[in-house]
Amino acid sequence: MSEDDEEGEDGPPGLPPGTPFYMTPAGAAALREEVRALWEDERPKVVEIVSWAASLGDRSENADYQYGKRRLRQIDGRVRFLRRRLDRVQVVDPAAQAKRDQVFFGATVTYARMSDDAEVTIRIVGVDEADADRGDVSWVAPVARALLGARVGDLRKLRIPAGSEEIEVVAITYPTAS
Repeated sequence: MSEDDEEGEDGPPGLPPGTPFYMTPAGAAALREEVRALWEDERPKVVEIVSWAASLGDRSENADYQYGKRRLRQIDGRVRFLRRRLDRVQVVDPAAQAKRDQVFFGATVTYARMSDDAEVTIRIVGVDEADADRGDVSWVAPVARALLGARVGDLRKLRIPAGSEEIEVVAITYPTAS
């Protein structure tokens, strides 16, 4: 298998081939910025270090050379991965959502757990944008899947490791167009 085939899937990890890579405009911009920073900022600096280290002679015991070559492979692999991702991404702008009374990709949803009445607020985002610490949950996560299509007041069953839990949609919001 070549390095170009290392990803090997046509959709998000763990989902059937052909599953789209949904992403918010901000998420796609962040991936594009990462590609730019790696390719235009970091890679040239590492190439310079590798060239300098190579000019010193014996490369077999030259840590700067060996580390630099390894870092170049990492950068190149990450850039290939990101470019493939960006080639297949479907940018969905939550601000353009017409049906704002239902949970769709990009919605910020507050739900109550029926077991303890605790309220939780999450934002449904793309696989590559998920960040539990910020409350950004991938659209393929169990809680997002349970909530998709729901309206305020709807009860949904959420599968959890201990079985299932009932949750109620309390609020749904979308960003406004800027």
